Order: sequence, then structure tokens, then C-alpha cells
Amino acid sequence: MRPAELRIMSAVPVSPGPVGFITINVDPVLNLGPLPIHWYGVMYAVAFLAAYQFGVLPYAKRRGLPKAIAEKICVWTIIFGLLGGRLYYVVQQPDLWQNYILHPINIIAFWQGGMAFFGAIIAGFITLAICAWRYGYNPWIALDGGVVFAVVGQPIGRIGNVINGDILGAPSNLPWATAYSNPHAILQTGFSLCTPAQCIAYQPAAVYEALGTIGIGLILWLLFRRNVRPGVLAVTYVALYAISQLILFEFRKSEPPGPLGLREAQWTSIATLVIGVPLLSLLWRRTNSRFEKRFPAEPGTAQEPAAAR
Repeated sequence: MRPAELRIMSAVPVSPGPVGFITINVDPVLNLGPLPIHWYGVMYAVAFLAAYQFGVLPYAKRRGLPKAIAEKICVWTIIFGLLGGRLYYVVQQPDLWQNYILHPINIIAFWQGGMAFFGAIIAGFITLAICAWRYGYNPWIALDGGVVFAVVGQPIGRIGNVINGDILGAPSNLPWATAYSNPHAILQTGFSLCTPAQCIAYQPAAVYEALGTIGIGLILWLLFRRNVRPGVLAVTYVALYAISQLILFEFRKSEPPGPLGLREAQWTSIATLVIGVPLLSLLWRRTNSRFEKRFPAEPGTAQEPAAAR
């Protein structure tokens, strides 16, 4: 097992450069004998477990969704969400042919880092709706449960990005800027490791992403406490997540800018706000009341107050 180290306020002499920052010397791969374990994959597993236990189960109980059904829907959504997030990331890469088409194993190697969460949202929403319909439950309840899963799990998963070093911002003098000294860190092109001769710290864009998701989660929690109708959480999440990506990707320099200086996720965010959110809202308005009548809550569960409807 390689040593893992995290030094705060590292005193690495650089000039010019930051006088204090965070130096991360964690190997992204935890070697247990001959078995390599990627911290990125470990944090995803922890995120899934925490999101299910502390997000999905309490929500399912409140909405009258049996634990067995919630578990089945969750498993299928995780599988297709991972595939959707990975594929959406892969198709955006400039080296698609050389690194992915010619080496197909890299397409599914999400443990190496590289997920586009918009792809996970699209694939996850489709899976949630189909599974809920298949098991005889309101699809909007399943979609709400899916976004609860996301806001609980995603900040935990971002710890894997912090360890990898694969989501970084511009060089920075801020005291919470991060520099990477482990030679196995997964830095993108244009970023450099910390050495005795030169140590550049970068804005921790992955941490900003985690904080943004936590903020969205707090808003959803307030809505949930008000017993809003099924589907409100899902529509709100998609809108807020798109807005967050428009803002946060300004800090991410590990992805190259595209047309008009905007990155792929920002263009996806614009399309989501202009097309996706209005269509999703229209679909909700036209189907929610019908679904509530067709898929009533389980016997013995509390219905939402009339005022909240």
C-alpha cells in the first residue's frame, strides 16, 4: 500500500506563488496486494450507500414506496446512471477515436475518473420513470427520490475527484488552493505536479461542485418539508443544477472551452434551461394529477395536505 498524505498550509518555497495552500499527496490507487482499488470508485460506492440509506429510504417511507421496490429501482438507476454519465463524458472528448473507439475498455473505465453528470441525469430519469411505471407507482415520486439520491451522494463522490486531481480550476493564491505531489495523481493536460523546484496550486473546482450540490440539497429539503406535490423536487433540481453548472464551470479549467468560450456542460445547461426545464414542467403539469389518481399512496401512509397540493 502506498502512503497517503494530506498536508495543510504546506511551506513549499515558490516565487511567485502561494504562500500557503493544501498539498495533496494521496495515491489515487489503493493497492491491496495485487488488487488495485481506485479511491474514485471507493467514494462512488460510499456515495451510493449513503444516498440510499439517508436519502432514498426516508423519502420512500414518507411517500409510501415499499423498501423492496425502492431498492430495485435504485439498483437499476445506478447501473444506467453510471452508463449514461460515462457515455456522455466520452462523446465530449476531443481524443474520442484514439483513446476510446480504438480502446473500448476505456469507455466504461469510470473508476479512472471522467463522468458527465448531465448524462447520468438523463439516463437516470428515464430509468426511474420506466421502473416506477413497471412496478405500479407514480413516476414523479421516483424522480423525486432520484434527485434526493443525487444531492446526498454527489458531494461524497466529489471526494474521489479531489483525490484524483481531475477537476481543477486556475492557478490560485487562495489558502484553500490545492497542489498535487503524488506522481500518480490524474491531472489533466496543462496542470503540473508539485516538485521542490516548482509548486503550483489550483482552485479546487471539485470542492466548489460539492458545495453547490449541498446548497441545492438544502433548497430541496425545505421544499420537501413543505410537502410539495410529487415532481416538484425533480423539476426544481434540474433547473438549479443547470444554473449551478453555468456558474461553476467558469472555475473549471480542466475542461477546454468551446464556442463563445463556454464549456460543453455550460452549453448543456443552457439547453436544459431553455428546452429541458420548460418541457419537464409542462409534462409535470399535464400528468401529475393523473398519476396521483392512478397511483395512490400505499395504505397507511400520510397524504399531502390539501393546502400543499
